[in-house]
This record gives sequence, C-alpha cells and structure tokens, in this order.
Amino acid sequence: MTRHETVKTQPRGGLADKRRAILAGALTVFARDGYTRASIDAISTTAGVSTRTIYNHFQDKARLFEAVIQESATRVAQDQIAVIDRHLRKVTDLEADLIEFGLDWVKPMADDHLDHFALVRQINAEAGHIPPAAIDAWRETGPLRVRRELAEYIRKLAERGLLHVDDPQQAALHLMLLVSVVDRSYPGAVIAEEDIGEMVASAVRAFLYGYTR
Repeated sequence: MTRHETVKTQPRGGLADKRRAILAGALTVFARDGYTRASIDAISTTAGVSTRTIYNHFQDKARLFEAVIQESATRVAQDQIAVIDRHLRKVTDLEADLIEFGLDWVKPMADDHLDHFALVRQINAEAGHIPPAAIDAWRETGPLRVRRELAEYIRKLAERGLLHVDDPQQAALHLMLLVSVVDRSYPGAVIAEEDIGEMVASAVRAFLYGYTR
C-alpha cells in the first residue's frame, strides 16, 4: 500500500471516532456547566482532542451545542418511543395497559442518558442565553417527536372507540404529564417506590375520565 493510499483510507474512521469523542465530551461539559459557562478548552480536555480539532468539526460553540443536544435527544427519544410501542402497539385492556405503560415510563432511564437530562435542566435554566436553533433542534428531535408517536397510538385507540379524542396531540401531552409522577432526572425528588404504582394508576384513571365516552 502506498503512502498516498494510507492517508486516503485511514482518516475516515479516525474522523468519525474524533467526532464521537467531541460529542461525548461536550455533552459531559454542557450538562455540568451549562451552555454559557462551558468552554471549548474544557470540552477539548474532556474529549481528549485539540481545540483545533473541535473547530474543524464544528464552526463554533453554538453549532457544537446544537449537534450535542440533537444527538443526545435522538437516543433518548428512541428509548422512550420503544416504551410507547411496547405497551400500546396491541392494547387488550385499556386501563391495565396504560398503567403498565405509565409504570415503565417513570422507570429510571439508562445511565448513559443521565447527562442528557442534566443538559435539559441546563437548557431550562438558561434558555434565554442558548441559540434558538439549538432549542428548536432539541424539541423537534426529542419531546415533539415522542409526543407525535404517542399521539398516533392514541388516535388509533380513538378509531377503535376506546377513547373520545378531538386532538390526539393534546391528549398525548395530557397523558405524558399525568403519568410523569416522578422526575428521575432530579436527585432527591424521587417519590417512595411503594407509592409510585398507585400514583400512576390514579393518573391513568384521571386521563380515562377525561377521554372515555
């Protein structure tokens, strides 16, 4: 193999690996420090790459942040959609299946999602200082995508006559808010485990009270 061939073939994997390292390091730093206080130098150190490498992949901190939140939100949304699909693809007992969905929904997320929810807290805390494009990317890739998936299942349940729904999107938002009885992303804000089941069941019954004929 010639030297020219080596230079031509090797960087592909190397560039991909460096991009993944940058995104992972940036997620850690943004989740810890927030958008405003996070520095490219800190991200460089955490990712194990040079600042020049970061700028070669992303023009500035704003574009890096947008890429980070979009990539992270995509992974979390995929897991949340899997929960929706698992419980609502084939509903045989509406109340029981919705309760099972709710219990699964409030289970702790995978450890590799903890930084994502820490990042979401940072977004909520300093939304006025974050580029709007980044917030829009996060909402579209994450929460809104998940809500649309849940709304589609609710629409199908309404078509079967199991629910009375004028606006599936609104109903999906109501269900998500009601069953989210505990926010696991906030340490110390966890409800006692023995109370979660009854709270989720009550939340589902409240939803059904509003959306059954």
